[in-house]
Amino acid sequence: MHVSAKSDYALRALIEIAQDEGASPLSAEAIGNEQDIPHQYLQSILADLRRAGIVRSQRGQGGGWLLARDRDAISVADVMRAVDGPLVSVHGVRPESVTYLPDARVLQTVWIAARGALRGVLESTTLAHLAAAELPAPVTQLSADKDAWQAH
Repeated sequence: MHVSAKSDYALRALIEIAQDEGASPLSAEAIGNEQDIPHQYLQSILADLRRAGIVRSQRGQGGGWLLARDRDAISVADVMRAVDGPLVSVHGVRPESVTYLPDARVLQTVWIAARGALRGVLESTTLAHLAAAELPAPVTQLSADKDAWQAH
């Protein structure tokens, strides 16, 4: 799996906003400074997140960015899809739409299974989990496997 800089930055920005939930809006400048995210890039990411209904902006003095939904209702998968599109694609196409010759059709099942496993982690982990630094038990269990930390 490849996690783009855009997804990583989006999640880091949202952690800042989610940790400050209920407080005043956070400016893009404050978010960028706290997470070391280039300002122009962050503005583009925040626009993608606004179009996806994940954040909203508040104008005026003291304005900035707020979550558009409860942080329990926004998953890591939602964020990644908002900024990068589908979680798994094969040559830019969703796995169920790929056409293979008979001897290689089994690959489609592998890609669909991989997407299912990835969804299990990314859809069950919310901004609330990230903001509290308390991940769901299945995610913690998967990361506790010593082989999970080994580069292969």
